[in-house]
Amino acid sequence: MDAPVKHTPLHACHLAANARMVDFAGWDMPVNYGSQIDEHHAVRRDAGMFDVSHMLALDLTGTGAKEFLRGLLANDVARLKTPGKALYSCMLTEAGGVIDDLIVYRFADDDWRIVVNAGTADKDVAWMRARIAATGANVSLTARRDLAMIAVQGPNAIAKASAAMPELSAAGEAPSPFSAIRHGDTLIARTGYTGEDGLEITIPAKEAASLWNALLASGVHPCGLGARDTLRLEAGMNLYGQDMDETVSPLDAGLAWTVDLRDEARAFVGRPALEVPTSAPRAVLGLILEDKGVLRAHMPVFSRLGEGETTSGSFSPTLERSIAFARLPAEIEAGELVEVDVRGRRLRARTVKLPFVRNGKILVEPTA
Repeated sequence: MDAPVKHTPLHACHLAANARMVDFAGWDMPVNYGSQIDEHHAVRRDAGMFDVSHMLALDLTGTGAKEFLRGLLANDVARLKTPGKALYSCMLTEAGGVIDDLIVYRFADDDWRIVVNAGTADKDVAWMRARIAATGANVSLTARRDLAMIAVQGPNAIAKASAAMPELSAAGEAPSPFSAIRHGDTLIARTGYTGEDGLEITIPAKEAASLWNALLASGVHPCGLGARDTLRLEAGMNLYGQDMDETVSPLDAGLAWTVDLRDEARAFVGRPALEVPTSAPRAVLGLILEDKGVLRAHMPVFSRLGEGETTSGSFSPTLERSIAFARLPAEIEAGELVEVDVRGRRLRARTVKLPFVRNGKILVEPTA
């Protein structure tokens, strides 16, 4: 029997706003509230908000927490010195594939918050618990399904969130980029998945609807999964299950910058596999379609050095062109012409360095 579809604490708010709902990783989630393109532009130009309560917050505590995370993650949490500072990392299999990409926040050496993806949450928790058992680490892992999360993103996001949140106003200023402030069960992080400034706000589930409505009243535009996907694509941010998974190394997914090998004594899961040179290294570049069509995931790409594949693709509302990520032979450089098999037709595309857009600015040439 199929598992019942899950609802976030904001489900009634989405229905009241006539959102178009879809099944996403077992959760009934809003894909849009009307025009997906308008929602995209709201984030690039003003402020938009997303219900991300389907993602799972985990609390890791105990005297062994720091060293446990140093052995669990490809990035090194020892880099985090300031309370509230965040780190993006992949969690790997022994073979070097990506189990999940996540964010971890340090509040003290024995007090950490980890946020994992919705579709991998159960798998992630099982993997972490198995590692705790295998290592005998003195830690406690707690899944916080009593919390909700709202991402407020855009150039005016912090100002409008401050108008809606007494906690943020009382703090005097927002946290610094890639950091968080915490008051009890409220955590305000200056992070996001859109390429714009903004906040990801974690609060008790019972307070979620009140905050959502307060943000609406302060002029924040509700946005769904559709806009979230085009925004993260323009910003060059990977999506788990499309741009990487357990069969793909972070080195082949454009995430080499998240792998910290500086401490030769740090033995994290997957490190031995990553240190073996691959016979066919891959690089991830952006593609801008030069012909008419739409790029999607898993389309063959033909380059001067052999074949590659798109991993994510869509129409870019900001560039008004079709764009994609492509995993290509490592020697391919930005500025080259390639061909993409789009429904049996080979269409011309140009490679570019990611990201396409950040902080409202187009960083690539939209036309050849």
